[in-house]
Amino acid sequence: MKSNPNSKGDVSMWILYALLSAFFAALTSILAKIGIHNINSTLATAIRTVVVLIMAWGMVFVAGTQAQITDIGPKSWIFLILSGIATGLSWLFYYKALQLGDASKVVPIDKFSVVISIVLAFVLLKEAVTAKTIVGAVLITAGTFVLIL
Repeated sequence: MKSNPNSKGDVSMWILYALLSAFFAALTSILAKIGIHNINSTLATAIRTVVVLIMAWGMVFVAGTQAQITDIGPKSWIFLILSGIATGLSWLFYYKALQLGDASKVVPIDKFSVVISIVLAFVLLKEAVTAKTIVGAVLITAGTFVLIL
């Protein structure tokens, strides 16, 4: 039986997971900047990808969800593969940018993906456009420009 995603416990859990994601994403940027010194950025991305692959499949087996792979439909496969390609391209460009620029400038530009995601959610997913979301996106955009100029 699935729990209600709008229940109070689930809300606090997604916030906790999102905060942990933000923390580890920040740590990733700093560790990557240190790790790519005098290393080809594409090679560094490949090494990172292998580590992520091992960790992700390790979690699948620890959680015991590997049997669910046969339940994945063609549409999900296509979009997961496209998402993987987008992730790979993002990481390749991110590592190259980190290698060439300051982390304090590269990271805010990379995180501008939040605004791009919001726009894509409106256009492609037909999510509701709210004043709060627009104001937040404008503030993120302004903050990005303040940080990089």
